Amino acid sequence: MGTEHLQYPGSRLLAVCDVDSGHLRAALDIADPAVQGYRDFREVLDRTDIDIVHIVTPPHWHALISVAAAEAGKDIWCEKPMTRTIGEGIKVVEAVQRNGRIFRVNTWFRFSDDFYGLGMPVKPIKKAVAHGLLGWPLKVTVSGVTGFDWKFFWSGKTFLPPQPVPPELDYEFWLGPAPFKPYHPHRVHTSFRGYWDYDGGGLGDMGMHYLDPVQYLLDKDGTSPVEVEADGPQQHPDACGSWRRVRLRYEDGCEIILDGESRDTEAAFIEGPAGKIFKDFCSDIPGLREKVASLPDPQSEPEDFAEAVRKRRRFALNEENGHRSCTLVNLAKIAVRLGRGLRFDPISQRFVGDEEANRLVDEPMRAPWHF
Repeated sequence: MGTEHLQYPGSRLLAVCDVDSGHLRAALDIADPAVQGYRDFREVLDRTDIDIVHIVTPPHWHALISVAAAEAGKDIWCEKPMTRTIGEGIKVVEAVQRNGRIFRVNTWFRFSDDFYGLGMPVKPIKKAVAHGLLGWPLKVTVSGVTGFDWKFFWSGKTFLPPQPVPPELDYEFWLGPAPFKPYHPHRVHTSFRGYWDYDGGGLGDMGMHYLDPVQYLLDKDGTSPVEVEADGPQQHPDACGSWRRVRLRYEDGCEIILDGESRDTEAAFIEGPAGKIFKDFCSDIPGLREKVASLPDPQSEPEDFAEAVRKRRRFALNEENGHRSCTLVNLAKIAVRLGRGLRFDPISQRFVGDEEANRLVDEPMRAPWHF
C-alpha cells in the first residue's frame, strides 16, 4: 500500500496490510503506534471494529477484496480502475448491493477540482450539455490536444529473465488470482501497470480518471457503448503496449475518441451539431460562459465518503456508475488487445457473437482464489 493513503477526514486508522514487509513497515513507522499491521487482508476483514476498507492493491485484487469486504459487512473505498475485467465489475456491483454497503471509486473529477489538463472543472460543461447548448449527439476527444496524457511509459517489458524473490515480498500472495509468472521486479509494485495480468498500461492507470467524467457528461451512468474500435500495433500477450486510437460509440450516436497519438490537432474536448468546447472553456459558441453561468447547477450528490457511510447514503461515484465508467476502460483494453472492432450489449454486458472477446470479460482466476 502507499503511505499517502493513511489519513482521511472523519475516520481513524486502525490497521494497514501489505504483502511486502518493507512497505508494511514504512506505513507503520508513520502511523499511530496503536495501528496494527497485517500480511493477509482477510485478517483485517475479521476485525469487527473496522467499518471501512481502502483497497490500494494492484487492480487484479480489487474485485476479490471488494466482494470479500462487502460480505464481511465493510464499506469500501476502492482505487481505480475499479476492476480489471468487466465480469469482475458485475460481481462487485452484485456483492455491494446484496450486502447493503457504501462503495466509492477513488477518482473525483466528476464533482471537484480542475479536470487534469483540461484547465477547468466538469460542472460548466455538464451544464452546457444538460441544457442542450451543444446539440446532440456529442463527440468527446481525450488526447494530449485536449489536455490529457495516456502515459504510454506504463508499458511492459517483453523479456523478463526470472530473478530471486526478495525475502520481504510474499510473491505468491502478491500474484493471488493472476496466472503464475516467474518473479521479476518489473512485474510488481509501481511497474505492475505494464502487464495485462494485473492492469492495462496507461488505459488502466488513467482511464477512469479521464473517462468517468465523460460518462457523467454524456448522462450514460446506466449504460455502455455498443461499439468499440481500436487502431494500434499488435499487442504482446503479456506486456501492455501503446496504441494509436480507440473509438467508443453509444447506441444514440454519441462517441468517445481516445487519441493516443494526439493527432487530432484541431480537436475540441466535446462537440455537437450546435457548437464546441475546447481546453480552458474556450468555445465557438458566442457568450457561452455567460449562458452557462446563468444556468442552475447539476443536482448535488453525496461527495463526502465518511458522511455517506455515517448516513448510509449512496456516494456520488458508487459501485454502479463506477462499474460503467470502468467498463469504458475495459472495453478499450479488450479492443486494443484483440486489435479489431467489437460489438457490445450494454444490457447483458457481453460481446455480440464474439467468444474470443467474451473470454476477456470473465478471465479465470488461479486456484484457490474465486468469488
